[in-house]
Amino acid sequence: MPRLPTPSLRWLLIFVPISIGAQISGMEVLTFITSALAIVPLAGLIGESTEQLAVRLGPQRGGLLNATMGNLTEVIVGVFLIAAGEFAVVKATLIGSIVGNLLLVLGLSFAAGGVRHKTMEFNPQAASVHGSSLLIAVAGLVVPALLLVTSPNVGFTGKEVVSAVVAGVLVLLYLAALVFTQITHAHLFHVPARGEVATWSTSWALGVLTASAVLVGIESDFLVKSLQPAIAALHVPAVFVGLILIPVIGNAAEHASAVFFAVRNRLNVTLEIAVGSSTQVAMFVAPLLVFVSLLIGHPMDFIFTGFEIAVVGMATLIVIVISLDGRTNWLEGVQLLGAYLVIAISAYFVSM
Repeated sequence: MPRLPTPSLRWLLIFVPISIGAQISGMEVLTFITSALAIVPLAGLIGESTEQLAVRLGPQRGGLLNATMGNLTEVIVGVFLIAAGEFAVVKATLIGSIVGNLLLVLGLSFAAGGVRHKTMEFNPQAASVHGSSLLIAVAGLVVPALLLVTSPNVGFTGKEVVSAVVAGVLVLLYLAALVFTQITHAHLFHVPARGEVATWSTSWALGVLTASAVLVGIESDFLVKSLQPAIAALHVPAVFVGLILIPVIGNAAEHASAVFFAVRNRLNVTLEIAVGSSTQVAMFVAPLLVFVSLLIGHPMDFIFTGFEIAVVGMATLIVIVISLDGRTNWLEGVQLLGAYLVIAISAYFVSM
């Protein structure tokens, strides 16, 4: 999953020491805001160092590395939210990441690219693979919810078993998709362009990746600990924070990369970043967090709210319809942004 180096965001690293100071001083609202801002450049550094390592590893192994590490920030934040028992927020964050990539990122990319290019083309076969994977993931979200509706007396053990089975199936299907996209049918998807070389040494890339991941963990801890006090002080619904704010913050660098490639009429790369990331969250990150929750003794089920299932299903169907012809323009980008705005405003009031 290619990414653009994001030096323009590195000035936000100043919020790392500021957030530490705010945490020590007990200033909870300031801690929440500054830790959230600090995650933005750290997520960008994780993506950039991963991409540097991927180039050195070559197309197949590099692609597998990107596919595995592409949403490391979401995993780290999710683990801390689960440990704190913030299950509603972590579920909303997962849904928000999927919907944000499909509607907000693609909308911005299509709109920005469409201003410079009247019509932009991309590989509909690659988009179809991601689209079908997302539909399967949506089905995986619907089934446990249907179980709760049709059998309201089902016990906690039943929910736990169904959640674990659904999560396991989605992970296996995601691994199968990786084999398809990175090995057997890699020619349909992005591979590093000829002449693309790593500008960082392997040791430096590993060091930056490790340090950034550790700092994301620290900032995530600050973010989660200050979440409830900040929500109370700012009067913002918790689920809205998870559905809209945290996904936008955690994926800001990746969003910039997608728009960058769209402006240069490289829509195939844009789709891999946006739609590929959504597929990974739905079929790998979300199931992974279910298993992590079991390991740390805070079991989280795989049952999402009706609103969450509806918005992710709608976003998936919209993107599939738009990608059928392998062509797009600025109008489709604006339409995607309009759909995201409607969801964002609705989420604020639905979650209150």
